[in-house]
Amino acid sequence: MFQEAPIYRQLIAERGDVPAQVRGEAERIRRDLQRVMPPLEASAPAAAERTWPAAPAGLALPPGAPQR
Repeated sequence: MFQEAPIYRQLIAERGDVPAQVRGEAERIRRDLQRVMPPLEASAPAAAERTWPAAPAGLALPPGAPQR
């Protein structure tokens, strides 16, 4: 399995465990976002069922969009 390098231990002693701090902040942000932006309901159309607006002349359509 993963064997910790001595430099990693030294960096943590000098700078703190930055990866652990980032994971903690990411988890906090995820919880905050779930509170203010609940997940979409199952009734939302699947990506394949969504309709794309017609592209103005000269512009490319997104990949997978139906040609009109």
